[in-house]
Amino acid sequence: MGQDKLRVAVVGAGRWAQVAHIPGWQRDPRVEVVALADSDADVVAEAGRRFGVGRVVTDYRELLDDPGIDVVDVATGNRAHFEISWAALEAGKHVLCEKPVHHDYRETRRAAELARSKGLKTKLGFTFRYAPAVLYAKELIDAGFVGEPYIFNGYEQNSQWLDPETPLRQVDAEADPDVIQVSSIEGYGAPIIDIMHWWVGSPMTSAVGTMRNFVPERVVRDTGLMTRMNIDDGDMWIAEFESGALASIQSSFVTVGNFPGIEARVYGSEGAIIIRLVEEDGICQTIKTASKGYVEFVEREIPQRFFPEGGASTEPWPLLFYSNLCRDFADEILSGDPANQGDFAQGALVQETINTFERSFRERSWVSFPLEGVR
Repeated sequence: MGQDKLRVAVVGAGRWAQVAHIPGWQRDPRVEVVALADSDADVVAEAGRRFGVGRVVTDYRELLDDPGIDVVDVATGNRAHFEISWAALEAGKHVLCEKPVHHDYRETRRAAELARSKGLKTKLGFTFRYAPAVLYAKELIDAGFVGEPYIFNGYEQNSQWLDPETPLRQVDAEADPDVIQVSSIEGYGAPIIDIMHWWVGSPMTSAVGTMRNFVPERVVRDTGLMTRMNIDDGDMWIAEFESGALASIQSSFVTVGNFPGIEARVYGSEGAIIIRLVEEDGICQTIKTASKGYVEFVEREIPQRFFPEGGASTEPWPLLFYSNLCRDFADEILSGDPANQGDFAQGALVQETINTFERSFRERSWVSFPLEGVR
């Protein structure tokens, strides 16, 4: 790369970039955030001042030909994800992108193939894969603690939009109000689907499920108006796997509880693990385990090696988990090794799962996976 540090440009300088992406990168001494881009000049100027980033632009294209930029981090609204990611890959940059890269898994797969052809690394904003508790659980699974995984239960649940007066962000202004649209399962269910595939470790073969619109009238952020929003603010799904394992997934905007509301449970032939990523009593994560020899669940201490330098479960979860995500991506790029977890190929798998769930609901039937019939 020809630089002393990994040099990152963050495209999209709004709230999530400011609480997770930018401070997550700046926490790593091997990384320098060298530029910010946002179509809102006031937002990007304020972010530049707040984080000490001198180069701010309103058009991300100004950054693509800069040889001093190694990574483009896409933290914009969903509709711009694919365009910016594709352009950055074509320009020879490694790319971190918030989910989804594209609503169609085939386009995400195409971007993954472009990255591979250019020797570039990619990463999706699967924030919760990098929670210390989740990383520790995966180490235990790989070490055989649960034995053969039998059952996975995943929950992405919180009450952010239980109140219809809370402005809704994920909005398709052109959507047919008579047809329920995917929102919760894609915007909030994706991280737990990612963990499901990662922990079960076997190809999914079929799925069935349903969506509901519990709160039909909502305030839309862009207009400030109460509007008919026919979105899936509650979902439940069942999946089958080649190994014989079963999984259930629940995602919701209207489930009472603290953010981020992630819970993952895996039960196997030897033991079980439950992780909760929920802000309660000043703690943002817990892990409990049980075994067939001792069936009571007991809480485990998460080893410090799974935290960023100086990290603790008492800090805000967006910074803690995203710091780990950024550190992991920096490790992968700087090492030159082929390892690249949570990449665009994994994003395509998660998006294809979401597309399968949606088809199951539309057809009111079990749907085979993969959708194109080949792996």
